[in-house]
Amino acid sequence: MRSLRFISAKALVSHPQVAQQSLDGVAHNLYPLLFKASYLLEQAALIRVLLERWPLEEFRLSTLLGPGSEAAEDLRDRTCRACLEACVQGLADHVLRAGGPRRLRVADLTGVRDVQVQRCPCGRALGRWGRTELLARTCCQLQGEAPAAQRPIRVVADLFVTDGNFEVVVQALRPAGPAPLRVHCVSFRADSLGPSQLLQVLRLAGPGELHRLEVVHNVRLHAGHVQELLAEVRFPQLASLTLPARAFDAPPAGTRSPHGEDPLLSSIAWELSQMSQLMELSVAFSTLTGKIPKLLGPLRTPLRTLDLANCSLNHTDMAFLADCAHATCLEVLDLSGHNLFSLFPSTFSRLLSRAARTLRVLTVEECGIEDRHVGMLILALSPCHELRELRFLGNPLSARALRRLFVALCELGRLRTVEFPVPKDCYPEGTAYPQDELAMSKFDQQKYDAIAEDLRAVLLRAGRGDVQVCTPLFGSFDPDIQETSNELGAFLLRAFKAALENFSRALEQMQ
Repeated sequence: MRSLRFISAKALVSHPQVAQQSLDGVAHNLYPLLFKASYLLEQAALIRVLLERWPLEEFRLSTLLGPGSEAAEDLRDRTCRACLEACVQGLADHVLRAGGPRRLRVADLTGVRDVQVQRCPCGRALGRWGRTELLARTCCQLQGEAPAAQRPIRVVADLFVTDGNFEVVVQALRPAGPAPLRVHCVSFRADSLGPSQLLQVLRLAGPGELHRLEVVHNVRLHAGHVQELLAEVRFPQLASLTLPARAFDAPPAGTRSPHGEDPLLSSIAWELSQMSQLMELSVAFSTLTGKIPKLLGPLRTPLRTLDLANCSLNHTDMAFLADCAHATCLEVLDLSGHNLFSLFPSTFSRLLSRAARTLRVLTVEECGIEDRHVGMLILALSPCHELRELRFLGNPLSARALRRLFVALCELGRLRTVEFPVPKDCYPEGTAYPQDELAMSKFDQQKYDAIAEDLRAVLLRAGRGDVQVCTPLFGSFDPDIQETSNELGAFLLRAFKAALENFSRALEQMQ
């Protein structure tokens, strides 16, 4: 629903030249409505002028684009390139504009969501990496341009740094002179960086204000790097931490204590325990066999999100998870890559029973769940009435077993999303699990479509048409990987070349 004021703002914005000429007579409290209307209609030139002349002390993008009392549209999933570039260009114009003192103190550019399909008219997105580079380059261009008497504008941003934009981000965060735009980072993602680069940029990014830190994919860290990062940089406000694969591996020259203890793990656990705001932890694809009690036991606050996919957990780890204080607070849990019902049937069920009141998202992909386990899975899920998303791709289940499971899932009233595997009926007999990508893609599409339609019919007959079901064979859409895929590919090729050169040198030395 739209108010009369927003309808009027939209009508004015649809004639951008008239709107620009009328700004001198527009009340300051109408600027937010004009901005949202301009964003809705993709009037980039007008957005730039609005930011240049912004008369208020704050500009908060998420608040302006989100649903409000005057305009119900939620535009936060429109990362429109033209509009976002106009916002940053308008900020630059704002600080360079001649005249009296400016009122704008804070420009918060966070809160937009990257999605697979853009709803804006142009259909062209500006992802998190692109937004980071645009802001950094703009800050660098403005360095030394600020009038001495003017207070710098605090720009709150989510940063995504790779080797491709590392230098310009460092320059933006460490200005050599006056800087009219000062970047304050609340969310930081790093990929394709070396450990020393990561430490350098994080120290500059203001770790004391950081709420979310994602170190992913091609940042090659071992336990020594992680310990150094947490001990030297410090993150007192950190609420969410993601570490890359193998982040808990011992350093190449690492040694254990005579009693078999792991001093690096103990130090990492202690540093994590000092983060009083920590609620989300992702350590997927790290070998943590028998280490979960040591890692999670010291934490002061219970976790709400825990990703332990492919961490080679054992009975000690699972027993700790089922009985610890975190279990009763978990909202998001990923235990993919573990044979839950072959190895830990009662422990896993106990964990879900304790998490039932809070658990919203459960991922158990490639967990060796077979037809004979479906009864146990149904029983384990039965108390999880808050569950909204269930993902169990990569498990060797037949159409018959899936149908039985879907009948049970109809009883979970809040469930909205189910990602289920291609039934094993659709693959050649004797197909081995877990599957590689090539084997995964070779199935009978016609047979799959018929089974998927039958499963949807099960939901519809139970009045559960609100549940969306799908089979994303190669994982869900990741906007950050999509945006930087070319750079990631080049990084992997360089790493492969370096590995071959090292191998060749080692062979020469042996000869």
